[in-house]
Amino acid sequence: MPWWAEMLIGIAIALVVTWVALIVALAVARPKGPLLQEALRLLPDLLRLLRRLAADPELPRGVRIRLGLLMVYLAVPIDLIPDFIPVLGYADDAIVVTLVLRSTVRRAGLAAVRAHWPGTDDGFEALTRLTGLRPADAQPTR
Repeated sequence: MPWWAEMLIGIAIALVVTWVALIVALAVARPKGPLLQEALRLLPDLLRLLRRLAADPELPRGVRIRLGLLMVYLAVPIDLIPDFIPVLGYADDAIVVTLVLRSTVRRAGLAAVRAHWPGTDDGFEALTRLTGLRPADAQPTR
């Protein structure tokens, strides 16, 4: 077998293994029970929140970069998990958004996120449940 064919097979195997690892990571990190439904319900407010946070120059650069990459991920029509896979197929965007928001709240603090929240107080309460943080836990780390 020519060297280029072996290389293509190796790349294909690496891509499949990486894809399976991402599916497993998303399945483990997904919100449990009603939190997943809350994440899907809050998605429009979350998208506005992401845009506002990414444009805030007072947030750490790493947070803004992470939020910008998340917005690019959401804009790309190709999903990590195809929609025909039950539950995770439709929820992968909500799971990825939740993971990035957890990281953002831990880094920037819940007060910064609250200042940019476009939705209702009930929606913000759901957001704090999704991030897994209470206001006392969400102190920024700089």
